[in-house]
Amino acid sequence: MNLRRLATDRGRLTAYWTAAVIQTVAVAADIKVLRQASKISLMPLLLSWTRSQQAHPLLQAALLASAAGDLLLETRFELAGMAAFAAAHACYLAFFTGRPATRSWRVLAVYGALWAALIAALSPGLGNQKIPVAAYALLLTATAVVSRWHNPRSGLGGTLFLISDALIAYRMSGRDFPGRGALTMSAYAAGQYFLTTSQTPASRPRTP
Repeated sequence: MNLRRLATDRGRLTAYWTAAVIQTVAVAADIKVLRQASKISLMPLLLSWTRSQQAHPLLQAALLASAAGDLLLETRFELAGMAAFAAAHACYLAFFTGRPATRSWRVLAVYGALWAALIAALSPGLGNQKIPVAAYALLLTATAVVSRWHNPRSGLGGTLFLISDALIAYRMSGRDFPGRGALTMSAYAAGQYFLTTSQTPASRPRTP
């Protein structure tokens, strides 16, 4: 890799994390225009970087679907946004299940219990969104499980993504707490990064 390409790749990644910081601050300070602009730029920036790192097409497709989901959620089409993110998780599932992994039934049991507890706690406030939220949460939990089976880096991404969307579901159930929005976006940005960089050439160990 030549120095110019290295600098360009680092610039893309720096732009992503800069947008993530701006997004977190804008959410915390409730600056609408800045919040919207930074949010819809997040996934395209990460996609640009992963493309430069020759990430697998399924990982790139997951980011593209996530970008659509971000845009839809910003326009308050929550169910359509959820469908876009469901497509993103389908891509993650297809990617991680197609690779060698150490399957742990303990991990499956722990995440399954977390899913059941989350749905039981939030269902009373979800109204007619109870079933789609439960189905989406199950898909999200599956991503967390198979990504953890794959390796710790991707597993961290899956867990952070799960936390992020659990916080969104918490708001959808009619509850909230100070700083929830900023925490949601921080976990989301980090989660997507760890999920999509778990198998780029730059993240793989070099062999002698």
